[in-house]
Amino acid sequence: LLAAFAAPVIAWVADPVEFFFLQIQGSGQIQLESGERIRVGFAEQNGHPYRSLGRHLVERGEMTLDQASMQSIKAWAAANPQRLQEALNHNASYVFFRELPAAGGPVGALGAPLEAGYSIAVDPRYVPLGAPVFLATTYPLSPQPLERLVMAQDTGGAIRGAVRADFFWGSGAEAGTLAGRMRQPARMWLL
Repeated sequence: LLAAFAAPVIAWVADPVEFFFLQIQGSGQIQLESGERIRVGFAEQNGHPYRSLGRHLVERGEMTLDQASMQSIKAWAAANPQRLQEALNHNASYVFFRELPAAGGPVGALGAPLEAGYSIAVDPRYVPLGAPVFLATTYPLSPQPLERLVMAQDTGGAIRGAVRADFFWGSGAEAGTLAGRMRQPARMWLL
């Protein structure tokens, strides 16, 4: 059976939590021991629906819903290494990656690079890919308005429903912090 499955190995990663978030994000970079970075992007998915680790931890009483963020999940994992694999196994969805050229940013479902602050992932059953969308929300953990025209350029396993989007913050530590805390209510107008 394994011989029939010929997905090439791109890299082995040391941190299962970072790999989990790479799977959620669908693209990213892997830093090798040499310091070299490999860019990877979504290639395929195993067909199992995405099941939220944060929601699972909330349901088990490990954290409250308002605490469920990338940062708090990482903190829980560091404090509970003996229970981590069981928690990760809750999500049977698995993303396969392909190596991307060294230069450039992440590529969305349309095959075009995503633009930090102006690209969103959507459920294409409700919002057509390539559509302009006016988004009205707030910055994470803040009442400061975040209102702008964005483009529906990507999809995601956890993005389900008509008024649901994943805002692309970009790359780097600051973008990761903002993305990990983004759970704002939003209004969206499909143009």
